[in-house]
Amino acid sequence: MKHSTRRGLAAGAFAVTAAFLLAACSTGSGEGSSSSDSAGDEGLIPVKLQLQWLPQGQFAGYFAAADQGYFEDEGLEVEIIPSGGDIVPQDALANGDVDFAIAWVPKVLGSIEQGANLTDIAQIFQRSGTLQVSMADSGIESVADFEGKKIGSWGFGNEWEIFAAMADEGLDATTVQIITQDFNMNAFLQGDIDAAQAMTYNEYAQLLETVNPDTGELYTPEDFNVISYEETAGAMLQDAIWADTDRLESDSDYAETAVKFLKAVIRGWVYAAENPEKASEITIAAGSGWGPSHELWMVNETNKLIWPSPDGIGVINQDAWDKTVAGALAAVNESGAHLITEEPPASAWSNEYIDEALKELKDEGLDVTGENFQPIDVTLNEGGN
Repeated sequence: MKHSTRRGLAAGAFAVTAAFLLAACSTGSGEGSSSSDSAGDEGLIPVKLQLQWLPQGQFAGYFAAADQGYFEDEGLEVEIIPSGGDIVPQDALANGDVDFAIAWVPKVLGSIEQGANLTDIAQIFQRSGTLQVSMADSGIESVADFEGKKIGSWGFGNEWEIFAAMADEGLDATTVQIITQDFNMNAFLQGDIDAAQAMTYNEYAQLLETVNPDTGELYTPEDFNVISYEETAGAMLQDAIWADTDRLESDSDYAETAVKFLKAVIRGWVYAAENPEKASEITIAAGSGWGPSHELWMVNETNKLIWPSPDGIGVINQDAWDKTVAGALAAVNESGAHLITEEPPASAWSNEYIDEALKELKDEGLDVTGENFQPIDVTLNEGGN
């Protein structure tokens, strides 16, 4: 497919650098930007996208959409705003500081119960990428084996799959010692944690690019037991695109912008699936601090969480949504707190906007299901270099 506008890698890096500066200086209008602000350069509609974390392969599709000019093709000038943990994406969206946000579904369900009025308009990740990793000789082969063990968790809303899976096994959170771990595998490798939380696309790779002191070679998958939450009752939907519910209902310009934004994002993720090496380079240029082999691993593993999408990328599957809600209702943390106590409102998700975006893209001949998607083989180097 031909596209009218192309941006180089250096431009992509500048865009994210500018986003950091603008995010630091902005006070927020409380109104968002796509329908209330004047058009940007060359008549483009300004849009602010809040990421859930720093630039990395997890968000390759958004950076690819910017780099390849897909946002501009839709008449949008998109500012991609990273977070380093100091910004809660759904809060930024609910406060009107941004137009759209990327966040895990369970995290936003908690915010919705507390009063945020947000709608999942595209479920980009179709599968959970969360793992619990232990040493091969640990005896921890399932969630049932957590009892009496030190189980690592990052907290910050990332822990609810753990507690949902434990609830399904009948494990009281008080029978498991939950250890707050940093966003790395250091405590696990030092023996302070029996089983560490990891994402398929990040922390697990950190292990495989680390030298095993017993062998002098890099760790291998055989050195670990890996529990995938996708294969448990605790599996929850993760990266989704969230929009402001009230604005969707009251502002037709915002609703139209949402469809245009989704079209560009889908093109970005198709590009990342078809060109993982280039998407990795784009993400590094956009500000990722990971080494090249680690970044390529991240893009490849993220693609696996998205593709194939039989119903179309971004479509919210009712069964997967219901499973996430059931897990969120069942989950109780070590302090006895519930993530949510009642079903979320019907407005918490909608396929209306993604369906319209997919229809337009299919009419243009774009493959939006990735039926023939095949991941590549990635060799990790020491330190991710």
